[in-house]
Amino acid sequence: LSLPKPSCNVLSPSVAVPAKTEAKVKALKAKKAVLKGVHSQRKKKIRTSPTFRRPKTLRLRRQPKYPRKSAPRRNKLDHYAIIKFPLTTESAMKKIEDNNTLVFIVDVKANKHQIKHAVKKLYDIDVAKVNTLIRPDGEKKAYVRLAPDYDALDVANKVRLTAASLVSCGMTNSNVSSLLRYD
Repeated sequence: LSLPKPSCNVLSPSVAVPAKTEAKVKALKAKKAVLKGVHSQRKKKIRTSPTFRRPKTLRLRRQPKYPRKSAPRRNKLDHYAIIKFPLTTESAMKKIEDNNTLVFIVDVKANKHQIKHAVKKLYDIDVAKVNTLIRPDGEKKAYVRLAPDYDALDVANKVRLTAASLVSCGMTNSNVSSLLRYD
């Protein structure tokens, strides 16, 4: 079924006239605006320095398509590498008795924070402070002062400063037996 074509004009004058007047009004408004001009106030930025510095532009972080290393490097200076062994010399034993201080030979590259953390982790004790020095033979010695609520003698037993090592450094048997109390 086909519909007959309309005989009248689709664009009748009754529809086109308002569009013309609308366009005319719009054009007149534009003319008025152009004649008037734009008098907007732009705030001037106050310059506080005579030197011009290039503005800091946005620098995006890198978004790599693939990792450049297959796996992160293993930390060579772990807790076991930091603390090599406890010293059992007579002066070290004196430190244990008098100053509540343990003496260790540690890795030369380890700093005081790392030594403190390693002692805390390995022996489960609180450390008050750490003093270090580098011996003439190139080893680093660490004096680890324990917190007041820990006893260096008990910790020395835990660290296994055994009777044999204590006697070998010149301590008398009475001192050794007092040092190594077995509960």
